[in-house]
Amino acid sequence: MDHSGHGMMMDLPPFTLARGLQWSTDPFFLIACVAGLALYGWGVVRLRRRGDTWPVSRTVSYVVGVLTIALVMCTKLNDYGMVMFSVHMVQHMIISMLSPILILLGAPVTLALRALPTAGRGRKGPRELLLMLLHSRYMRIITHPAFTIPLFIASLYALYFTPLFDFLMGSRAGHIAMMVHFLAVGVVFFWPIIGIDPGPHRPGYLMRMLELFAGMPFHAFFGIALMMASTPMVDTFKHPPASLGIDALSDQNAAGGIAWAFSEIPSVLVLIALLFQWYGSEQRQAKRKDRAADRDGDKELEAYNAYLASLNTREG
Repeated sequence: MDHSGHGMMMDLPPFTLARGLQWSTDPFFLIACVAGLALYGWGVVRLRRRGDTWPVSRTVSYVVGVLTIALVMCTKLNDYGMVMFSVHMVQHMIISMLSPILILLGAPVTLALRALPTAGRGRKGPRELLLMLLHSRYMRIITHPAFTIPLFIASLYALYFTPLFDFLMGSRAGHIAMMVHFLAVGVVFFWPIIGIDPGPHRPGYLMRMLELFAGMPFHAFFGIALMMASTPMVDTFKHPPASLGIDALSDQNAAGGIAWAFSEIPSVLVLIALLFQWYGSEQRQAKRKDRAADRDGDKELEAYNAYLASLNTREG
């Protein structure tokens, strides 16, 4: 394995949470996280300066979401994740099932559409290009459940149970590509379900819940398959460094337990968020109906007053 720094990781001491949280920079993800936070901050400041509001809850959600990516990719969790299946599975679950939810609840696309300036007539700036992307056939395809659910499932089984995983783990570029893929799959899976941002596929709330539950059982089955296996299933983790003092099969069983248990966390988070969104939507619809009823009532009153006025005119 020619992963950069892998020889150093062979001498990692036994894993503890304190060691795992020590700083260990991955330049790609560090730059991406800093850039993501900076751009979001620029958007919020731009809105505030022109007198517009932006919910603090969205900012907090987005920042925490980006920080969870930094947590698993810019600390020694990433180093241990190269040689311990259990730690790698923690990385995978967080970056594919927790980070996307928090980032989507931060509505970064909506913020960009409100903050980016409009290009002049006949010109296409960043805002116009973003709108074109949102309304493109490509976006309609990758956010449709016929695409997102199979992709969500295949990212587990087709990756871990084929030689593709070992190939990607064999280089820094492959490892980064795999983690970016996990994040992207999580975003396109949860975006139609929970996303605040506009998107081409936005079903009703009951259908969103069905989409959520269509994918989650396969995560549980995947975890159970790892827990029940009698031999190590991934070559990368078959021979952990002796300095770690771990058994490959026991570590694989722990990884399966993490995958099985973690599927419950995003399910609960998404359901709570969906219920709040559903309630908010119902409240907004009720207010719109009330306003429409008030307008109709005012028109009826005006018509009645006009009728009375006409009668008075005739009598006069």
